[in-house]
Amino acid sequence: VINIGMLKDGRDDEVLAEINAIKAACAGHTLKVIIETCLLSEDEKIRMCDIVSKSDADFIKTSTGKAAVSATPEAAVVMCMAIREFAERTGRRVGFKAAGGISTPQDAVLYYTIVERILGPQWLTPALFRIGASSLAGNLLNAIVGREENYF
Repeated sequence: VINIGMLKDGRDDEVLAEINAIKAACAGHTLKVIIETCLLSEDEKIRMCDIVSKSDADFIKTSTGKAAVSATPEAAVVMCMAIREFAERTGRRVGFKAAGGISTPQDAVLYYTIVERILGPQWLTPALFRIGASSLAGNLLNAIVGREENYF
């Protein structure tokens, strides 16, 4: 989870350095940077996506799911547009992970569609797009089989 105080104080270089230090410490593993979108303005979300994209991190994640508001389609649109613009400028693709409050098949389809429309079908791989939701897997299984299952 990013240091929101540093971001709000305009200490973007320190945020970037911290992300890169964490990535170096977990070399060889996937690093998802959580930006806790509900606590950021639209401009701060864009700045944060730019910082994470410049870093060595692999994914930008919408939220921990612990705050009052978790992933929102509006935040996903802002984030995906920032990710796309960075990729167009630099050629570097950072992944997007929507998390928190995504619990229905309809929610999953909505985030899938946002990514597909803004970032394109090339992002629809596990290397670049993920959905994190503890209850989504069970709800998807229930929708597929048409009955309540307690597998997950």
